[in-house]
Parts: sequence; structure tokens; C-alpha cells
Amino acid sequence: MKRTLLFLFSLLMVFMLAACATAATEEPMAEEPAAEEPAAEEPVAEEPAEPFRVAVVMPSAINDLAFSQSMYDALVKIQTEMGGEANFEIAYSDNMFVVEDASAAIRDYATQGYNLIIAHGSQYGASLQEIAPDFPETSFAWGTAGDTFGLPNVFAYEAFSQQGGYVNGVMAASLSTSGVIGVVGPIEVGDAKLYVDGFKAGALATKPDIQINVNYIGSFSDVALASEAARTHADAGADVMTGSAQMVVGAIGVAEENNLLWFGTQSDQASLAPANVVASQVYDWTVVVNDIIAQMKKGTLGGTAYAVSLENGGLVMAFNSGYSLSAEVKALADATIQGIIDGSITITLGE
Repeated sequence: MKRTLLFLFSLLMVFMLAACATAATEEPMAEEPAAEEPAAEEPVAEEPAEPFRVAVVMPSAINDLAFSQSMYDALVKIQTEMGGEANFEIAYSDNMFVVEDASAAIRDYATQGYNLIIAHGSQYGASLQEIAPDFPETSFAWGTAGDTFGLPNVFAYEAFSQQGGYVNGVMAASLSTSGVIGVVGPIEVGDAKLYVDGFKAGALATKPDIQINVNYIGSFSDVALASEAARTHADAGADVMTGSAQMVVGAIGVAEENNLLWFGTQSDQASLAPANVVASQVYDWTVVVNDIIAQMKKGTLGGTAYAVSLENGGLVMAFNSGYSLSAEVKALADATIQGIIDGSITITLGE
């Protein structure tokens, strides 16, 4: 009996030791590897948009406070509105008095692939008529003129400068105490002639007996000659003067020296003589250029002739805050502006 129990006890110990050995050598189950997430796709870099490229050729300096600056200021304004140079690139050639030089610059800009090339001067029309057909995918614009030459890639623009001229003439006649007004004109063409004729019409409508002495000096750029013409007007008793084109800086200097009033056009000229400039008609060409850009984006490269006016906001009357204009004359000017806009005032120009 004892021998049987001992045998059973020994057998049980053998089984227990075998079980412990198996448990000690059994390895834990390996964990399933985590499923790999698909790699994120790299974003495709977009090509940066090309800027709209504009080149302008001008007869005088971009800071002439007259014709050339009016266009340059408009382009800078559009550039700011479009988000800067990255979206709107401006190139310019100023002081292009010689038409042959301007023509070479226009062709060079076209060769460089500019989207829009503006020939800002009526003297550049013949050059544009010759060059534009050679670059059918490029848009050209020129002024002041109303002729696109029937070319599908040429725009034209002009200013109804007689409107602001009329307003200035009304104020000039109202403020003159001597009854004599002097006008310094460049060449008797284009917006310069329209301005002078409008000025005369406004002055005569206000005071039919006012004396208006007009002197066209035969140049857009001769500052010395403009100064001489202004002195002649001062000597003849004028107490108010006006004039058009970039050479008027000389005439404004004479007005300041002699304490005469001055009325400007094309650009705001108050900074040239803060105590003497009463008001200026300002050309805001953004009205034209913005529409040209819109047309180009639709695929139309030319064929439209534009005109800036008081009605469409392309002509703006800038009153000099440094000059104390009477409330009566200011009210008369405002009424005249409104009358031109609503058609109740008709401007009749002389021959």
C-alpha cells in the first residue's frame, strides 16, 4: 500500500514538472503589426499667375503735373487696386518728344510681349497705325483721339476737356476784378483746344463783356515760351490765367510771382502755387484703362473709342483747399458741373 502511494505521488510530480517546463518555454504570441496608413499626397504646386503687363510711352515726364502724369497716376492707382506689382506690371518711357524715338519704344515693348501698350500722345497715331498690325496678339491704345484706324487691336481715348474748361471759365469770370483773363495754349489741337474753347465759353456765358486773350505758343514743352506768354498777359492787365499742357509750369510760376489766379487742367496743379491755383480739371484715365483690361480679358483686343467726361467720372474737378474760394462761387461751380452732367447746360464751342 505504501509502495503504491509512493508511485502515484512520483507520477504526479513528473506531470507537474513537465507542465511547468512547457509553460516556461512557451513564447507569447506576437502582436499583429499595425496597418500602415497611406502616405499623404504632396500638394501640387500651382504655377504663379502672370502679371498683366502695361507699357506707356509719354511725351513728357511722369511728374509733369499735366498730361503725362495724368496717365501715370491712373496706372499706379490701378496697380494698387489689383494688388501691386505681382499682378500689374508698369513700364514707361517718358520725355518721348521725338516721335521716332517713341515709335522705337512702342515697337520694343511689343516685341517684349507686353499685354497693353499705351501711346499717350496724339502725335503717336501714325506710328501706332504702322506698328499695331505687326503684333496682332497685342493690344494698343492711344490718345487723345477717337480713331482706332479700323484695327482690331487698337483702342482710342479722348477727353471732353471742354467740360472742365467751361466750369473753370465760369469761376474765372466770377473772380476776375480787372475784366481781363489770359490763356496760354500749346498747339491749337486736341484736348488743349477743346479746353481753351470750353473755358472761353464758360467765361463769356458768365460775363459776356469779359476780355479773354489767348496765346498759342506752338509748343507743348517750351516752359520758357509759356512763361513769356504769361508775362505778356500779366502786362495786359490779366488777373486770372489758365493754360494746358506740360509747359504751363512756367506760366504758373509767373502767376505766383504776380499774385494772379490760376486754373489748371489735366492734373491737379495746386502744389505748384498753393495760394494761386483755384481749381483744376483732373483727367482720371482709370475709367478707360479698367474697361480696356476688362475687354481684353474677354478676348477683345481693340476697336473701341472712349471719352472721359464729368458724366462718367473720367473728369474730376479738384478744388484747392489752400485757396479760400467764396461759397457763392463754389456753389456756382457745383451747379455748373451738375448742369453739364444732366444736360441742362449745353457747351457751344467756337470755330
